[in-house]
Amino acid sequence: MKMTHIPRRTFLRGLGTALALPALEAMMPSSKVFAAAAATAKKLPKRLAFIYVPNGANMDDWTPSEVGSNFKLPYILEPLKNVQGDLQVLSGLAHRKAAPNGDGAGDHARASATFLTGAQAKKTAAVDIRVGVSVDQIAATKVGAQTRLSSLELSCDRSRLAGACDSGYACAYQFNISWKSPTTPMPPEADPKLVFQRLFGSGNREEQIARDRYSKSILDFVLDDAKALRGNLGRTDQSKLDEYLTSVRELEQRIERDVKFGGIKTEMKTPEGVPGDFTEHQRLMYDLLALAFQTDATRVSSFIVAHDGSNRPYPFIGVSDGHHDLSHHGNKQEKKQAIAKINRYHMENFAYFLNKLKGIKEGEGTLLDNCSIVYGSGISDGNRHNHNELPVILAGKGGSNHGVGRHVRYERDTPMTNLYLSLLDNMGVHAERLGDSTGRLGKLTS
Repeated sequence: MKMTHIPRRTFLRGLGTALALPALEAMMPSSKVFAAAAATAKKLPKRLAFIYVPNGANMDDWTPSEVGSNFKLPYILEPLKNVQGDLQVLSGLAHRKAAPNGDGAGDHARASATFLTGAQAKKTAAVDIRVGVSVDQIAATKVGAQTRLSSLELSCDRSRLAGACDSGYACAYQFNISWKSPTTPMPPEADPKLVFQRLFGSGNREEQIARDRYSKSILDFVLDDAKALRGNLGRTDQSKLDEYLTSVRELEQRIERDVKFGGIKTEMKTPEGVPGDFTEHQRLMYDLLALAFQTDATRVSSFIVAHDGSNRPYPFIGVSDGHHDLSHHGNKQEKKQAIAKINRYHMENFAYFLNKLKGIKEGEGTLLDNCSIVYGSGISDGNRHNHNELPVILAGKGGSNHGVGRHVRYERDTPMTNLYLSLLDNMGVHAERLGDSTGRLGKLTS
């Protein structure tokens, strides 16, 4: 079968639907699609994502004892075993602008607001909020024009833009980590169905309503396009297309089930009678993000797993007390152990995401190879509310530019924003400074 070249921006279209495609061999610019890996890799897009988890970590169970490539994963990081060779644990990084610096209490609000901006949030509970432009939005300004969505903001909590939350700080600081301008947060979406529609809808609201009326899968509306395309693909691409369409349908079915049986629960406290709800919500969002990257719908994203200060209990893993309450552990071992269990639970879901990316072939490697994914918190020890020695992981090779499979320790109080400048450079986006940055982060490249 002779393979037909198709544009990278090919969509399967139908009523209210514009289904983007993953990278296929037929999208390569010439017949030499099976050439050297290096030549192929240069044509593959790089992706950048930031995953935020709340209330710090039990650092004794987070930080590896060994530095370098021969390190053992501590209790919290053990779920990353299958992807240990695809990430770096970065120790010593700090967000100095999340500290009070004369503004008193409010560390949870500052932790979130500072996480991607490196800037001091103005202490106000009114509408005159101000912090800084976040690293993801700096990247989106440059690379966002190349994709359908300039950036994708996700959360498992409903966003709040009004009202007072933490010690005189506006809720906008605590529930948003992405900032388009110093005064404009980018509210994340917590509803998986709305994210799905944003990724795969045509953007025509009337067509979307008409499609919903039929209560059919989006694949039903693009079937003719899919059949026509499949006939022009080689066997490898046919198999890849079939796998992709199957994954889209399975994700769609999971979202439909959640809607049918009461929806995803995003309130502060998860009912004990619904174990696994929060897990399913996280994994739906991770799967949607993976699809967004796979189809090149966006190359920049942020995901708030839970807002800082969240007091959600985790009875489904044996932790019935609220997360925030436990974070003020007073050095009591039983509370620190409960914190470590919560941290490990979040890590299990992050590991699920990384394994998902690693399982998606792209060029001569995987989707994970072309990602830079920062996972961490704006607080280290929740009991002390300190913002240095932060728990930080950098996953993915960033298109083969990052060193992986190692634990790197930096000088104490190295600005986290130095890491961000390096990641922007890797995306082809130059910024002189970001927040409290002092330069690029060394030891990052392979």
